[in-house]
Amino acid sequence: MRFLLAGASGFLGRAWASYLTSHDHEVVRLVRSEPSSAEEARWDPYAGTLDRGLVESADVVANLAGAPLAHWPWTESYKRTFLDSRVVTTRVLAEAVASSDRKPVLLAQNGVAGYGDRGAEVITEDTPFDGDTFIADVSRRWQAAADPAVEAGARVVVLRTGVVLDRSGGALKAMLPAFKAGVGGPIGNGKQYFATISLEDWLHAASSLAHDDSASGAYNLVGPDTSTNAEYTRELGRALHRPTFFRVPAAPLRAAGGVAGGELLSSARVEPRRLLDSGFAFAHADVADRVRAALEGFRAGRS
Repeated sequence: MRFLLAGASGFLGRAWASYLTSHDHEVVRLVRSEPSSAEEARWDPYAGTLDRGLVESADVVANLAGAPLAHWPWTESYKRTFLDSRVVTTRVLAEAVASSDRKPVLLAQNGVAGYGDRGAEVITEDTPFDGDTFIADVSRRWQAAADPAVEAGARVVVLRTGVVLDRSGGALKAMLPAFKAGVGGPIGNGKQYFATISLEDWLHAASSLAHDDSASGAYNLVGPDTSTNAEYTRELGRALHRPTFFRVPAAPLRAAGGVAGGELLSSARVEPRRLLDSGFAFAHADVADRVRAALEGFRAGRS
C-alpha cells in the first residue's frame, strides 16, 4: 500500500514510517521544507498548497501533525499554533481526499482529552466527546476537520490516542531522567486514570485500521485495563529499580504548567472497546507490561 504521511518528523510519525516500510509499504512523507529524498514531498497546509496527484496516488492519507503539548508558556499565540497545527492540516488533507477520484482512506490523529475529566467512569467510543477544557475543544474541532472526507464518502478513521509509551520519545522520554535519578513520583494524588498504549500496539492498531475496509469512525488507541497515574508511577519505578516518593503537588502544577499541567491532572479511564470488539490482540495488555516494553524500546523490523 502507498501511504501519504503528514507529521512524519515527530516521534510517532518516524516510528510509523519505519514500521510501514519494514512491512513493504511505500511511504511518502509530507514536509514543509525542501524535500531531501524521493520519499519526501513538500506541502504548505497554511497556504493550502498540496500536490493533489500525491493524494490521488495514495491508498492511505494519514495526519499525525501537531505542535507539542509539552510547552511553556501557553500564550494565546501558542494556543492558536497548537489548534491550527491540528485542525488546518487535517482539513487540507480531508478536502484533498474529498475532491479526489480514488477517495483514499483518511486516518486522522486525535486524542482522548476530548472526553474530559470523568473520574473513574469507564470511557468507550460511545462516551460523549464533550469535555470542557481548551484541549477538549481542540480535539472536537480536530475531528470535525475530517468531515469533508466523510461527507464525500471516503473511509475515515479517527485515532483517539492515549499516551504512547516508548523510551525513544513522547512522554516517557521526558519522564525518564527524573525517575532514573530517583526523584519521580505520582502527579497530584495519583488517583486520576492515565490512558497509555505501547508503541508496538499503537503501530499495529493504526496499521490494522488502515487495512480494514470495515473500520471507520472513532477508535480509542489505548491499551486495555487503564491504570491510575499512581499505578503507572509505581510500575515505572519498579522497572527502573528506583523509589517513587516525590509527589508532584497539584496546585503548583496547575499554576505553572498551564494547559499541559491541567491535562496531567485530568482523569480519563479510556478503554479500547472497538479494537477489542474487532478481535485486535494487544501485545501489552496491562500497565506493567507496557512499561517493560517501553523501556526495552520497539524495533520496527522485529514483528
